[in-house]
Amino acid sequence: MTIYPVYIFENSDVRHAAEVISLAEISEIMVVDSNHNLIGVVAEGDLLRRIMPDVEEIIAAGGTLSHAFTLFVEKGAQLAADPISHLVIRDPISVKPTDEVAQVATIMLQKQIRRLPVVDNKRLVGSISRSDICRAVIFNTNRGGEVAEKNSISSGI
Repeated sequence: MTIYPVYIFENSDVRHAAEVISLAEISEIMVVDSNHNLIGVVAEGDLLRRIMPDVEEIIAAGGTLSHAFTLFVEKGAQLAADPISHLVIRDPISVKPTDEVAQVATIMLQKQIRRLPVVDNKRLVGSISRSDICRAVIFNTNRGGEVAEKNSISSGI
């Protein structure tokens, strides 16, 4: 579990969200209120879909890759100051620090999620990724392939 998750506040704009996602090299970012209560999540795919020009726009502009890129940049610049609240996926699937690693891994695989917020009484206290799960399995499996002990996600992942 990452105890210092990357997050932005709900009053942030699209530009700030994109900058943080890019600089932190992550594919999604947690959004919190002023009390650090989890509001939701914004994924880089949500940002891209919002600024991606549609085919008709590209054709009308000339139809080339260069025209598409120009439209993409222009649309991104127009939306940069928009509040991130329009893109937030509210009430995302989250887990608790006491949830078992196997339970969290099952959720991630079934829902095809790479990272989940870890929440304690609505407050964002961390995040857990598929890499964290893999580390937990490796470090908690003895050489014979048996699980040494069941662990919650807050127990040293």
